[in-house]
Amino acid sequence: LASLSGTTNVTPLHRLTRGQQPNLRPPTGRRAVCVRSAVAGPSDGVAAVPQPHDRVFNFSAGPAMLPIDVLEEAQKDLLNWKGSGMSVMEMSHRGKDFMSIAEKAEKDLRELMNIPDNYKVLFVQGGASTQFSAVPLNLAGENEVGDYIVTGSWSKKAIQEGGRLLALANNAATGDNKSIPAPVSWALRSDAKFVHYCDNETIQGVEFKSVPEVGDVPLVADVSSNFLSKPVDVSRCGVIYGGVQKNIGPSGATIVIVREDLLGKSRPSTPTMLDWQTHAESGSMYNTPPCFTWYICGLVFSKLLREGGLTAVEKRNQEKAAVLYNAVDESGGFFSCPVQKEVRSAMNVPFTIPSDPALEKQFINEAAAIGLKTLAGHRSVGGMRASIYNAMPLEGVELLARFMKEFAAKHS
Repeated sequence: LASLSGTTNVTPLHRLTRGQQPNLRPPTGRRAVCVRSAVAGPSDGVAAVPQPHDRVFNFSAGPAMLPIDVLEEAQKDLLNWKGSGMSVMEMSHRGKDFMSIAEKAEKDLRELMNIPDNYKVLFVQGGASTQFSAVPLNLAGENEVGDYIVTGSWSKKAIQEGGRLLALANNAATGDNKSIPAPVSWALRSDAKFVHYCDNETIQGVEFKSVPEVGDVPLVADVSSNFLSKPVDVSRCGVIYGGVQKNIGPSGATIVIVREDLLGKSRPSTPTMLDWQTHAESGSMYNTPPCFTWYICGLVFSKLLREGGLTAVEKRNQEKAAVLYNAVDESGGFFSCPVQKEVRSAMNVPFTIPSDPALEKQFINEAAAIGLKTLAGHRSVGGMRASIYNAMPLEGVELLARFMKEFAAKHS
């Protein structure tokens, strides 16, 4: 305990007199760090891996795991940010302190994604689902058409909202929740004002491995669940948007990256807060933004830059995904991933136990007992799902893979 907490004034237990209590308080200025003990799991095989602050490996699809060092920095500055005497949660969003936070966050994001100068970066509220409405309202009239590529639950929700706001939300292609239709088969319309797709389907685990080619029509990408997981050629898209609560920060903010020539074309009936021009003109300060979420996002952007940018991020994510998919594929059919290998998500890995679905609940419970949490699949599809976003360390994925191997051997 002394070595873990930094405590130097601990009386050894064997030297305590009867009734004397051990002094476990850390010296002034130091804090104790709790670490999860490496106890055996239900099968007395794979054991928990010690983690700082008694944390678990959180495989939640969102809100999701955040980097420990980012949380520690936010904790350190929670009551008094950089000597300002205030928490970020207490600052005026128009004050110089928060403005410096906001400006640095945007600068770092632009550098991370290599965002061209003719694109605006907007930090807005309402989640990515609000952008399902904002996209047609900003890019098309009520008597006009938008194309949609439907590959899973979230792109299905997008086209449903488009159907309420457009003369036609054209279903240009529909997948089977485990593959992506070949682009040559897409029935894109010549009169469409935009083409919308979801780059990574969080629920089904289907991911585009490159930006699709749609000609001169503005391409709109929902990247909520693989935001900043890999390099993206922003110039290939007219609009990129995503909620931050999966791979960047806590819930409460959505980032919209929009090409400038697409601004100022919203319908007259567009609500002020759904008009991208509103936020572009005000620097995302038309109303009070989600300040603390914006601040945490900025810490994450800075961390990713220090660690080598998105090329390095992608390499780490590919390594983690390979470990987990290998655990599925090498299980002799005990585990199954329904997604076509070419489009398997590097972020969200769904898998099942097809021979005995009743074992899935036992798997989830036993995994949780050794610190592998929130592995239940989405309520609409069942099974299991491991979300292995940027903040998930390789050791968490490796522990899950070892547990899967042991569980399969025990129940095969």
